[in-house]
Amino acid sequence: MAKHNELGKIGEEIACKFLVKQDFHVVCRNYRKKWGEIDIITEKQGIIHFIEVKSVSRENLGEVRQENDNFRPEDNLHPQKIKRLSRIIQTYLLEMGVSDETEWQFDVICVYISLTKRVGRVKYLEDIVL
Repeated sequence: MAKHNELGKIGEEIACKFLVKQDFHVVCRNYRKKWGEIDIITEKQGIIHFIEVKSVSRENLGEVRQENDNFRPEDNLHPQKIKRLSRIIQTYLLEMGVSDETEWQFDVICVYISLTKRVGRVKYLEDIVL
Protein backbone atom coordinates (compact mmCIF):
# COMPACT_ATOMS: atom_id res chain seq x y z
CA MET A 1 0.00 0.00 0.00
CA ALA A 2 1.30 3.47 -0.88
CA LYS A 3 2.39 5.62 2.07
CA HIS A 4 -0.28 8.27 1.42
CA ASN A 5 -3.01 5.58 1.32
CA GLU A 6 -1.74 4.15 4.60
CA LEU A 7 -1.81 7.62 6.17
CA GLY A 8 -5.35 8.10 4.88
CA LYS A 9 -6.53 4.84 6.45
CA ILE A 10 -4.95 5.80 9.79
CA GLY A 11 -6.62 9.22 9.57
CA GLU A 12 -10.02 7.70 8.83
CA GLU A 13 -9.67 5.35 11.79
CA ILE A 14 -8.80 8.26 14.10
CA ALA A 15 -11.74 10.25 12.69
CA CYS A 16 -14.17 7.37 13.32
CA LYS A 17 -13.00 6.98 16.90
CA PHE A 18 -13.42 10.72 17.41
CA LEU A 19 -16.95 10.63 15.98
CA VAL A 20 -18.03 7.67 18.12
CA LYS A 21 -16.77 9.52 21.23
CA GLN A 22 -18.95 12.45 20.14
CA ASP A 23 -22.05 10.16 20.05
CA PHE A 24 -22.22 9.79 16.27
CA HIS A 25 -23.44 6.48 14.84
CA VAL A 26 -21.21 5.38 11.95
CA VAL A 27 -23.55 4.19 9.20
CA CYS A 28 -21.05 3.52 6.43
CA ARG A 29 -17.37 3.90 5.62
CA ASN A 30 -15.92 4.39 2.15
CA TYR A 31 -19.21 4.57 0.24
CA ARG A 32 -17.91 4.22 -3.29
CA LYS A 33 -19.18 4.53 -6.83
CA LYS A 34 -17.12 4.85 -10.00
CA TRP A 35 -17.56 8.65 -9.94
CA GLY A 36 -16.57 9.23 -6.33
CA GLU A 37 -16.32 8.22 -2.70
CA ILE A 38 -17.37 9.61 0.65
CA ASP A 39 -15.09 8.59 3.52
CA ILE A 40 -17.58 8.32 6.40
CA ILE A 41 -21.35 8.57 6.69
CA THR A 42 -22.73 9.04 10.19
CA GLU A 43 -26.00 9.91 11.89
CA LYS A 44 -26.56 11.99 15.00
CA GLN A 45 -29.85 13.31 16.33
CA GLY A 46 -31.65 12.52 13.07
CA ILE A 47 -29.14 14.36 10.88
CA ILE A 48 -27.04 12.48 8.31
CA HIS A 49 -23.41 13.65 8.18
CA PHE A 50 -21.31 13.05 5.07
CA ILE A 51 -17.70 13.37 6.16
CA GLU A 52 -14.57 13.85 4.10
CA VAL A 53 -11.36 13.09 6.00
CA LYS A 54 -8.13 14.92 5.15
CA SER A 55 -5.05 13.50 6.86
CA VAL A 56 -1.59 14.96 7.00
CA SER A 57 1.55 13.72 8.68
CA ARG A 58 3.40 16.19 10.88
CA GLU A 59 6.60 14.53 9.64
CA ASN A 60 5.68 15.48 6.09
CA LEU A 61 5.13 19.07 7.19
CA GLY A 62 8.31 19.20 9.22
CA GLU A 63 8.32 19.43 13.01
CA VAL A 64 9.18 23.14 12.86
CA ARG A 65 5.69 24.00 11.61
CA GLN A 66 3.28 25.13 14.26
CA GLU A 67 -0.45 24.51 14.67
CA ASN A 68 -1.31 28.04 13.53
CA ASP A 69 0.65 27.81 10.26
CA ASN A 70 -1.04 28.73 7.01
CA PHE A 71 -1.20 25.09 5.87
CA ARG A 72 -4.76 23.78 5.93
CA PRO A 73 -5.53 20.24 4.68
CA GLU A 74 -9.10 21.27 3.91
CA ASP A 75 -7.73 23.55 1.18
CA ASN A 76 -7.18 20.35 -0.82
CA LEU A 77 -10.93 20.28 -1.50
CA HIS A 78 -10.68 21.76 -4.97
CA PRO A 79 -13.79 22.49 -7.12
CA GLN A 80 -13.60 19.16 -9.01
CA LYS A 81 -13.47 17.21 -5.71
CA ILE A 82 -16.42 19.18 -4.33
CA LYS A 83 -18.42 18.41 -7.49
CA ARG A 84 -17.69 14.67 -7.10
CA LEU A 85 -18.61 14.78 -3.40
CA SER A 86 -21.91 16.51 -4.19
CA ARG A 87 -22.71 13.86 -6.80
CA ILE A 88 -21.86 10.92 -4.52
CA ILE A 89 -23.95 12.40 -1.69
CA GLN A 90 -26.94 12.75 -4.01
CA THR A 91 -26.40 9.17 -5.21
CA TYR A 92 -26.39 7.87 -1.62
CA LEU A 93 -29.55 9.80 -0.72
CA LEU A 94 -31.39 8.44 -3.77
CA GLU A 95 -30.06 4.89 -3.42
CA MET A 96 -31.04 4.69 0.25
CA GLY A 97 -34.44 6.27 -0.37
CA VAL A 98 -33.76 9.11 2.05
CA SER A 99 -36.73 11.46 2.33
CA ASP A 100 -36.42 15.03 1.02
CA GLU A 101 -37.34 16.21 4.53
CA THR A 102 -34.36 14.41 6.12
CA GLU A 103 -31.66 16.81 7.24
CA TRP A 104 -28.11 16.19 6.08
CA GLN A 105 -24.87 18.08 6.00
CA PHE A 106 -21.33 17.85 4.68
CA ASP A 107 -18.46 17.98 7.19
CA VAL A 108 -14.68 17.80 6.94
CA ILE A 109 -12.37 16.26 9.51
CA CYS A 110 -8.70 17.20 9.32
CA VAL A 111 -6.39 14.76 11.09
CA TYR A 112 -2.86 15.84 11.94
CA ILE A 113 -0.82 12.70 12.61
CA SER A 114 2.59 12.25 14.18
CA LEU A 115 3.67 8.76 13.17
CA THR A 116 6.80 8.91 15.32
CA LYS A 117 4.87 9.91 18.45
CA ARG A 118 1.85 7.77 17.45
CA VAL A 119 -0.66 10.55 18.17
CA GLY A 120 -3.22 12.42 16.13
CA ARG A 121 -5.07 15.69 16.50
CA VAL A 122 -8.52 16.23 14.98
CA LYS A 123 -10.06 19.44 13.64
CA TYR A 124 -13.78 19.05 12.89
CA LEU A 125 -15.35 21.49 10.40
CA GLU A 126 -19.14 21.21 10.41
CA ASP A 127 -21.81 21.97 7.84
CA ILE A 128 -19.71 23.00 4.85
CA VAL A 129 -21.67 24.41 1.92
CA LEU A 130 -21.09 22.40 -1.27
